[in-house]
Amino acid sequence: MIENILDLDRYPLNREGSAEWQQLVGESKAALAANGMFNLEGFLRPGIAEKAVAEIRPVMDTRSHVHKRMHNIYFKPSIPELSPDHPALRKVETISHTVCADQIPGSIVLLIYEYEPLVRFLAAAMDKPQLHVMQDPLARANVMGYRAGEALNWHFDRSEFTTTLLLQAPDRGGDFEYRTDLRSDDNPNYDGVAKLLEGRDPEAKILRIKAGTLNVFRGKNTAHRVTTVGGSRERMIAVFSYYDRPGVMFTDEERIGFYGRAA
Repeated sequence: MIENILDLDRYPLNREGSAEWQQLVGESKAALAANGMFNLEGFLRPGIAEKAVAEIRPVMDTRSHVHKRMHNIYFKPSIPELSPDHPALRKVETISHTVCADQIPGSIVLLIYEYEPLVRFLAAAMDKPQLHVMQDPLARANVMGYRAGEALNWHFDRSEFTTTLLLQAPDRGGDFEYRTDLRSDDNPNYDGVAKLLEGRDPEAKILRIKAGTLNVFRGKNTAHRVTTVGGSRERMIAVFSYYDRPGVMFTDEERIGFYGRAA
């Protein structure tokens, strides 16, 4: 039962339209406008994050896809208006382990991802008429693992919003570092990007998220990364993909790029 998984007393997703639901939507919208994100700490009931991790760990340990690459903040080979040695194009390394939705059928993570009141709440908080779960059997929901010495390095997101659920925090590191509105749709701010990559941006902030927290983040123009993980306990986070149109699928090329397989 979903009531035993999500704290619906604190976050009344199942009471759509009620005063409490409207208040939660309003607070989430305000946080998105002010900070580019909102966090629902304690979204999972006590002990549920650990159960979710126990379901995923056998797959994570034996069949996850290792994603290792050197990249710039744009995930592009070049930017036409920049010389190849421009400091905004400095290379960074990302290493992670990915479990796809088709590897964890019937899991707590997929039950949460497909929970229709959550989808409707997210649409309201993001000011979208409607959101839909992704049709792609691999990409719809992923669980990412980061082990000692691994990190998700600086990047901008392709999608307007990213929805994540932290299942396990590491012993140390693995913090969410971000710089709100580093660029805009009409100003790429390459000098500002270079300053951030050189560690000279005083407006960069670090957020230490607790396991069981749902985070919604506007990452298209806000640069962000997960700092290097330390210790024996890996950072494990679920990433939920929703779209404002139904039936979204990745191409075979995208699946191979992200997951090392097309099906």
